[in-house]
Amino acid sequence: MADSEAIEVVIVRSENKLLVRKNDKTLRTFKVAFGSGGRQPKMQEGDRRTPQGHYRIKDIRSSDKFYLFMHLDYPNMDDAKQALKDGRITRTQYRKILAAFIYNETPPQNTPLGGQIGIHGIGEETPDKLDIHAISNWTKGCIAMRNSEVRELAMWVDEGTPVIIIDSLESFKAAVNPYKAAVNP
Repeated sequence: MADSEAIEVVIVRSENKLLVRKNDKTLRTFKVAFGSGGRQPKMQEGDRRTPQGHYRIKDIRSSDKFYLFMHLDYPNMDDAKQALKDGRITRTQYRKILAAFIYNETPPQNTPLGGQIGIHGIGEETPDKLDIHAISNWTKGCIAMRNSEVRELAMWVDEGTPVIIIDSLESFKAAVNPYKAAVNP
């Protein structure tokens, strides 16, 4: 079982980094790859983008394809509210996502927003896969790490661990301590 008390995972999209943090200190940094659909946040199924926002790990399991898979609770309520407002999901789909959050269940994975977003390894580590992982964002929207690194991450986290996906470290620092960010721009 992971020593995950007060651990949070912060994923910085602009730097392709995943930070393991505890008590405002970074304990470990990993290089990661994202969705191949560009830097914009995930909007719909099939866009190959990585979401942006606050999530939690819902499940950690072995994966034949990706070695290890940490399923995130995407779409979250912020994703659902914006999608309802934009007309990308129906009120019924919104209610199903809401019910999942009320009952601490995995949100529906079959809405127009997509699903099956998580943190995973790269599977069989062939030289070609390692080269691609080192130089490009190649996933369908997930966050990918080397197998040894996702195994190490699993020692830090558990179901329920917060995962914050942000564009830049500056935006994270401003959100954590807005007064300090305003005084020291």
